[in-house]
Amino acid sequence: MTTYGSFPGTRPRRLRTTPAMRRMVAETRLHPADLILPAFVREGVSEPVPIASMPGVVQHTRDSLKKAAAEAVAAGVSGIMLFGVPEESKKDALGTPGTDPDGILQVALRDVRAEVGDDLLVMSDLCLDETTDHGHCGVLDEQGRVDNDATLERYAEMAQVQADAGAHVVGPSGMMDGQIGVVRDALDQIGREDVAILAYTAKYASAFYGPFREAVASSLRGDRKTYQQDPANVRESLRELALDLEEGADMVMVKPAGPYLDILARVADAVDVPVAAYQISGEYSMIEAAAEKGWIDRDRAILETLTGIKRAGARNVLTYWATEVAQKLGR
Repeated sequence: MTTYGSFPGTRPRRLRTTPAMRRMVAETRLHPADLILPAFVREGVSEPVPIASMPGVVQHTRDSLKKAAAEAVAAGVSGIMLFGVPEESKKDALGTPGTDPDGILQVALRDVRAEVGDDLLVMSDLCLDETTDHGHCGVLDEQGRVDNDATLERYAEMAQVQADAGAHVVGPSGMMDGQIGVVRDALDQIGREDVAILAYTAKYASAFYGPFREAVASSLRGDRKTYQQDPANVRESLRELALDLEEGADMVMVKPAGPYLDILARVADAVDVPVAAYQISGEYSMIEAAAEKGWIDRDRAILETLTGIKRAGARNVLTYWATEVAQKLGR
């Protein structure tokens, strides 16, 4: 006896039957142009220095940084975000290497622009934490607290020297009140209206920054909870977002990415400017460590996390796997 019709009548699994079918109906796609490579350059080293807590990531020499930038271009990556690591003896309370035209970050910006020109967006971290002897993102007052307005003066000068060194994009990341407006004014005052601002709009006081502290040889004492956001808060991010846009941000960012996908989705739904997310050091290191122990499939986990970040609303993702993933996507 033939029975016509069956339950269930609707079978979504038909759209999952083969790799070709799944590829055709995929709602979210990764592309090399979605990716931005964060990179560290260290002053005074003759060979790249491996970062123990971030397997596969190094503190670059000037030469190896240029090579990494060229590889990123070849892979189709959109940008490179540079972090400078000065010699320890050059750090001071004001973060002088951050405004020295010959500081390591400014030198690296010139190097990379000379290497790749306009084929790669050259971005610069605009913050004092790598250059201060106390490791905070700003100038301290007599009580040891971060002085917001004194820090803004330093950020203005940093923006100008980074623009002069060749940055296409500056990334104010210190979470100081008013930082985007001050940086925009500082750039416009020297005729650099062409330099864009990627605002670290929602930067949370996260436990996942640990490996980054090693990467930049941080001198931090204490924590950054008085200026980075409380992980419990959502509306606060939307308030920060409104302020950054009012002050002139061209792009906005959520950091970290993975633990804050809900924030990312809220931000992406609220704006008509490009939204980025930073898959930070701790997110990277957890996957690498678990994969090294054979607990997860490394390549699948990398692509799954990046797809999730993009699905949540990120136009661009800063990830230490940027070049590797772009190369695989290209193949």
